[in-house]
Amino acid sequence: MLKSAIAVLVVLASGQAAFAATAVNNDKQPRTLVVTEGSSKSELSLAAGETAEFCPNGCFVTLPNGDLEALSGSETVTITNGVGTVK
Repeated sequence: MLKSAIAVLVVLASGQAAFAATAVNNDKQPRTLVVTEGSSKSELSLAAGETAEFCPNGCFVTLPNGDLEALSGSETVTITNGVGTVK
């Protein structure tokens, strides 16, 4: 029974990650995104060339150039030359 419960939790956890937004930093210097989920605000720091998943349930993100975007959790945020674009 315990093994079955653990297997279900692993499947559910991996399923959430599949719908997370992705951030890609194509710049040669680190960049920071400000992520707001509900009433919680945090910073997502991306090293040069780093890719990270975040925002599995939708959020607002402030891009390095100051633009504010609403994400549903399936978008890709690409940072190039200090400017973020969402696709």
